[in-house]
Amino acid sequence: MTSTARGAGRGRRPGGPDTKGEILRAARESFAHKGFSGTTIRGVAAGAGVDPALVHHYFGSKDDLFLAALEIPIDPRAVVPEVFADGVAGAGERLVRLFLSVWDDPVTRLPLVALVRTSLVSEAPETLLGQGMLRMVLAPLRGRLPADEADRRVQLVISQMSGLVVTRYLLGLEPLASMPADEVVAWVAPTVQRYLDGPLPD
Repeated sequence: MTSTARGAGRGRRPGGPDTKGEILRAARESFAHKGFSGTTIRGVAAGAGVDPALVHHYFGSKDDLFLAALEIPIDPRAVVPEVFADGVAGAGERLVRLFLSVWDDPVTRLPLVALVRTSLVSEAPETLLGQGMLRMVLAPLRGRLPADEADRRVQLVISQMSGLVVTRYLLGLEPLASMPADEVVAWVAPTVQRYLDGPLPD
């Protein structure tokens, strides 16, 4: 047996029929246990027994891998910028309407509920949800806000929207759980808008 033949059996395996599935399995485990910030392409590759280049080949960036591994049905990077395309004015209503259109759809809601539940039991929930999904959702917003106010305003928006997720979709508290979307918008959007551009407390 030649040295080349002997070497072929060692090291990381090349791509195969189930390579993509193994990468996704390793990514799910890593995101669940280490959160978003603690997960690396190299670490996922090691967990799947493949070269990091294969992870990039199949999934591109870590953000892309995150969306694929957790089966997020919508790419926030593609739709959220439209909410803020015309500036902050009126963005509260546009954001809440987009949010409800995604979460009220049973097809898209299931994997999102799974993401939230995974975040709650994750060893690093703040990075899985905060640095993963919410970072992608609200990244376009930060550039629209004054730099010295952006963190406070964005975090207040997160508090409102995450509270809506828990009460309407996870706990199913009535009457909010079955409230028509237009009524939810009427209640919630003004608060989100105030967080975006309302006067700061003294």
